[in-house]
Amino acid sequence: MDNRAPTSLAIEPIGFIRTGKAAKFQALHQPVDAAAEQNRLELLPGKNFESALHDLAGFSRIWLIWWFHRNTTWRPMVLPPRGQAKRRGVFATRSPHRPNPLGITPVSLLGISGLTLSLGPCDLVEGTPVFDIKPYLPAYDSFPGEKTGWWNDVETSAQTMPQFTVTFEALAQSQLHWLREKWGIDFEPRATELLSRDPHPHRTRRIRKRKSGGYEIGCGAWRAHFRIEAQIVAIYAIEPAYPRRFLEDPARTGIPDCTAQLAFLELWPVDD
Repeated sequence: MDNRAPTSLAIEPIGFIRTGKAAKFQALHQPVDAAAEQNRLELLPGKNFESALHDLAGFSRIWLIWWFHRNTTWRPMVLPPRGQAKRRGVFATRSPHRPNPLGITPVSLLGISGLTLSLGPCDLVEGTPVFDIKPYLPAYDSFPGEKTGWWNDVETSAQTMPQFTVTFEALAQSQLHWLREKWGIDFEPRATELLSRDPHPHRTRRIRKRKSGGYEIGCGAWRAHFRIEAQIVAIYAIEPAYPRRFLEDPARTGIPDCTAQLAFLELWPVDD
C-alpha cells in the first residue's frame, strides 16, 4: 500500500465574499471590529450548505479560510507593511505572497439568512473565494501571552514613535468629495491610517518620493500627493494612477475606476 501523501490537492470554494472593496488598498491588513462595516459571505446553492450551517448562529465570531485569488506568484522573503523596511521570511509574516496563498481571518458573525452570512469588518476584497468556516473558540483560539518574534519589536517601536497628523488642503478636499459623491470612491480613511502611522517611503505601503518634490501614496487606482512638515502630513492633491493614454486604450481592459478617472481628468487635467 502506498502511504505517500498526494503531491497536489483539489478543493473548491463553498462561497464568495461580498465586501465592495474592489482594490486591495481598501482592505485593512487586519480588520478592526470598531469599524462601521458590514460584509456578506454568499454560500453556493445545491451543496446542502443549509444543513452545514445548523447551530452556527450561536457563535459571535468565526474563522474564514480563503484564497488570495489575485496572487499568482510567491516570494520566500517579503517586505511587511509595518515596521522598518526589512525583508522577512514569508512564513514569519501574514503576507499574501505564499507558496499556497491561503488566508485565515477571524470575523464577527452578525447573522445568517438562508445561505448568506452577515459579517463584520474583514480584510478581504470583493469576490474572495472561501473554502471553509470554523467557529471561533476563545478557550482554544486565543493565546495572548505567546512570543511574537520580530512583531514584538514593531509593537514596542510603535508605542514610542511620534504619531503624524494628516490634514487635507482645499484642492484635495474638493477632489475627495467629488469622488465620494459622484462615484462612491472613498480611500481617505485608509490613506489617513497609513500616513498617520509612518508617511516615509516604503515599497509595500506604496509610498514614494516624487521627482518634482514631496511624496505620494498609491491608493488603489488613485494617488494622493502630500508634504511632510514636522509631524504634519499635508495631502494637497489627488490624481489617477493611470495615464490618460492607458485609460483611453480599448486594448487595456480591466483598469479599475477607468470611467471615474477619465471624468476626473476632465475636471483636473494631469500631464502624462
